[in-house]
Amino acid sequence: MKKIILALVSLAFIACNRNESSDQNAAATEAATGNPALDNLSAQILKDSLNAELYAQRAALYYENDGYDFAIRDLQKALLLDSVKAEYHHLLADVYLDYFQSRLALKTMERAALLHPERIPTLLKLCEVQYILKQYENSMKTIDRILKIDPQTADAFFMFGMNFKELGDTVRSINSFQSAVELDPEMTDAWINLGQLHAAIKSKMAGRFFDNAIRVDPKNPVALHAKAEYLTAKDDLNGAIALYKEINTTDPQYEDGYFNAGLLYMELDSFNQAYQQFDLALKVSPTYIKAYAFRGVAAENLGKFSQAKSDYEQALRMAPDYELVKEGLARVGGKVQ
Repeated sequence: MKKIILALVSLAFIACNRNESSDQNAAATEAATGNPALDNLSAQILKDSLNAELYAQRAALYYENDGYDFAIRDLQKALLLDSVKAEYHHLLADVYLDYFQSRLALKTMERAALLHPERIPTLLKLCEVQYILKQYENSMKTIDRILKIDPQTADAFFMFGMNFKELGDTVRSINSFQSAVELDPEMTDAWINLGQLHAAIKSKMAGRFFDNAIRVDPKNPVALHAKAEYLTAKDDLNGAIALYKEINTTDPQYEDGYFNAGLLYMELDSFNQAYQQFDLALKVSPTYIKAYAFRGVAAENLGKFSQAKSDYEQALRMAPDYELVKEGLARVGGKVQ
């Protein structure tokens, strides 16, 4: 996610009984972030400091740009002004989750569910947070609440499938995902999960489910990647490579597509093509440690020992305990003149 440079500002902890004047001063403090959209919202807040929606909009922008503390503060202000707006609770839960404060995310959604006990999007969000926190029993109880309100909620069956999958109940997980796609045939993630579960039990139907996911969303990198992994397991390496190339044609920034294609070329002893794929991965992500390691392996197999040594050393600087790299460096050390 592209980050903006947020101006360093001094933020005081403001008591709940602050007056409108102090609200305006706080808003004015943030008028020079260097981001036009944020500056515009701050200017609007300065003129209308009791408008909850403006704080929520600014929070969403902060969140989008990883300004978690700023987003949390603005959402708390929005909720002080409008405590029943479900969307504010949802966004605050998302911020807490991405800021590694999952317990606060859970409390936020529990409070939202108390305020909106029959609002299905809110209950779905609650069961998702419970699932993330591995509270599978509570998550499924929340799903039961949803299905009592609307038995045709495809997302509820999808969440049943995710919970059963984590609990190792393959049969009920498959049945739940199947119910989800029967209600919503366009649910890509459910098709992917069906493919993965069927592949795990060596079912011949697995490929069909991956194909359905790609049919629904032909450019979805997750769907294409999932089928590529399936083909790899079936030793169709060229078919998998073709899918990774398809991903990177659509999304040139998808570094795992290059990396995984490189690994498959290594399996085929096509070291020059493998080297090129690892090189592309590193152009997208210069801190991709495994790409340095395996580009080193490819270079070594091509007799480019100086390049291999350089790649191994770079990987070792970032991951000093990487055994594959240590072994590689030991091999090429005496071959570099």
